[in-house]
Amino acid sequence: MGRLLAIDYGRRRCGIAATDVSRIVATGIGTIATSGLTEFLRGYFAKETVDLVVVGEPRDMHGDHSDSMRYITPAVARLRKEFPEMKFVYFDERFTSTLAHRAMIDGGMRKSRRQVKGEADVMAATIILNDFLESQAYRMTLN
Repeated sequence: MGRLLAIDYGRRRCGIAATDVSRIVATGIGTIATSGLTEFLRGYFAKETVDLVVVGEPRDMHGDHSDSMRYITPAVARLRKEFPEMKFVYFDERFTSTLAHRAMIDGGMRKSRRQVKGEADVMAATIILNDFLESQAYRMTLN
């Protein structure tokens, strides 16, 4: 069984999280400059077995795609072309940035560290992946 990887895709940088090999919990890996994402994934896939990449799907309060999908959709299409053996899925990321900031505050993270731009991106990717894990587990209990 391979890991699951999550990407909180941004114009400048992407937050990255991955599960353990048992897929019990997601952990933040770090941030990657968006321009270097393909190279990062190539290296990560060479070192680790990954079965699925979960990409945050930004939506507005009404459930419609946000404007960010204008650049996320073509980027994911390029990744699918670059890694045809890898499965990429979108997963609703509504409120993950807000939840990430709240988690950093609740966790006692200093304001100076919370203002480091990549911190929220990594936390958001971790939340996306943990939410995805919970949704999959819920679906499996229905079958």
